[in-house]
Amino acid sequence: METGGAEKLILDTIPHYVKAGIQMDLLLLWDHQQPFVEALRASGCCNIFVLKESENKKDIYSPGHILKIKKYLKDYDIAHVHLFPAQYFAVFARMISGAKTKLVFTEHNTTNRRINNKLFKPVERFIYSRYHKLVCITQEIYDIYATYLGGNRKLALINNGVDLSIIKSAVHYNKSALLPQLADEDKVILQVAAFRPQKDQATLIKALQKLPDSFKLLLVGVGECLDDCRELTVALDLQHRVFFLGQRMDVPRLLKSADYVVLSSHYEGLSLSSIEGLASGKPFLASRVPGLKEIVDGAGLLFDEGDDAGLAAQLLQLDQDPQLYKDIAIKCCAKAEQYDIDQMIKKHITLYKSLGA
Repeated sequence: METGGAEKLILDTIPHYVKAGIQMDLLLLWDHQQPFVEALRASGCCNIFVLKESENKKDIYSPGHILKIKKYLKDYDIAHVHLFPAQYFAVFARMISGAKTKLVFTEHNTTNRRINNKLFKPVERFIYSRYHKLVCITQEIYDIYATYLGGNRKLALINNGVDLSIIKSAVHYNKSALLPQLADEDKVILQVAAFRPQKDQATLIKALQKLPDSFKLLLVGVGECLDDCRELTVALDLQHRVFFLGQRMDVPRLLKSADYVVLSSHYEGLSLSSIEGLASGKPFLASRVPGLKEIVDGAGLLFDEGDDAGLAAQLLQLDQDPQLYKDIAIKCCAKAEQYDIDQMIKKHITLYKSLGA
């Protein structure tokens, strides 16, 4: 449970399920004192089982997890699975265990390396056939997998949700208190996203070159592309304007403290960061790509994928037009209301009951 939308969804939703009368525990393939796990542990709302505790995240790919998962399945009516490789491991564990556990999988993205590889298609179809329900978090994902799997009998459309009350009640930081390098007159841009190729923080960093020095960028998250982004920042001589905050548990307060919230991804599913950005009370800007354009269109501003100049121009436009800034922020908040977490929880519980587990 590192930084990521699916991981944040688990942290935010399990307490709600438990409150609604669902006994829900968490089984992790791997952990190394991740903040999301520690926060969930501190809440005391569920049992947390970890198959491997180590510094090496690659341990999640160990096929030995299949035998370990097998031991847990028989104790549960439903196993709701998120992300690869757990997607595969749970299927094989159920097959060899003989457990009657119903399997549910949530598809979080419009694409992945397997769906784009024809050699994987027979394997993928077999894996998906073993799930009793496939939850798609957007209409676009639903349509893609209805075509990919040759039917929609097992598909369910349930949008991800965010606990909007937490964001609404968050208290902003004074800029100088947030970071001593910030002045109160600075314009703060915030992106909350894991440092993965998908998220394309590089475009946002490049956009900063085309903005006045008063614009500063805060990047929240960790991941494999972090060092590359640090190197790009140095190469562009932006060290005094780009700040890497790591993994943070105070994202609602950071959202309230920013002047602009951006997500520059190459693709998304239904990003929780995008919903949180919409709900922040600040203008939200996102790349015009699958999983973002459908959510943001008509509310925030969209720029072409990888277009750092276009992004910079939109930020300048908002800075120079206070009425536009206010109008976009209001529209964003209104759009976020469609993705309140309570709606998602109710739909998932209805789905669980429909399985007759």
